[in-house]
Amino acid sequence: MKKIIFILLVSLSLAGAETLKVGATPVPHAQILKFIVPILKKEGIDLKVVEFTDYVTPNLALADKSLDANFMQHQPYLDKINKDRNLHLVSIAKIHVEPLGFYSKKFKSIDEIPNKANIAIPNDPSNAGRALILLHNHGLITLKDPTNLYATEFDIIKNPKNIKIRPLEAAMLTKALGDLDGAVINTNYALQAGLSPKNAIFSEGKDSPYANVLVVRAGDENKKSILKLKEAFQSQKVKDFIIKTYQGEIVPAF
Repeated sequence: MKKIIFILLVSLSLAGAETLKVGATPVPHAQILKFIVPILKKEGIDLKVVEFTDYVTPNLALADKSLDANFMQHQPYLDKINKDRNLHLVSIAKIHVEPLGFYSKKFKSIDEIPNKANIAIPNDPSNAGRALILLHNHGLITLKDPTNLYATEFDIIKNPKNIKIRPLEAAMLTKALGDLDGAVINTNYALQAGLSPKNAIFSEGKDSPYANVLVVRAGDENKKSILKLKEAFQSQKVKDFIIKTYQGEIVPAF
């Protein structure tokens, strides 16, 4: 009899749990989300982590209500895709910063980078501009306006080494690295491929303003389950997890 009552109570508990589907790229976003699954379970929320390998699909899935939230992008990228795709998505919390880095399997310093080097950058507008700014800040090129996040190759006014810039899909950069002289790679894809940001030839500083954010549909910001998700994300437990797990390669933004 006690066993039947226990099973009944568990069934009722599970039936009363609210499910939240959150989209994320695998590393570190999905890893962080999986860490907070048991935290939210205690709050009566069944967190389902849905993994993606690009930045566009998770936003479209959130817009069409296939997801309840996503976690895989910074604010400038969100602003751009909202404008380009006429989406109505909003960020509700800053979680961490992933410094963009320049990697090479052929060279170990900026000085070794040869004339006419083939260097790849992410092909999405905000990260492409961000990558070009990184190359500008380290003297490989000169941009007309180094504060313009959406700069393109046409904004390069000086290129002393005649570097060839090759825009590629962000997820493909690590796979193409062996055929390139170097590439500017997002930290999540670098970690996913086993590259350590500590071994990047150069990277953004830890004060980079491009914090990765938790995103929901406009109008859902104050839903009880979403507020619980936000609270769990910005908890001391998550901060400690990020610091301990990523050892400075990823930095808490709260």
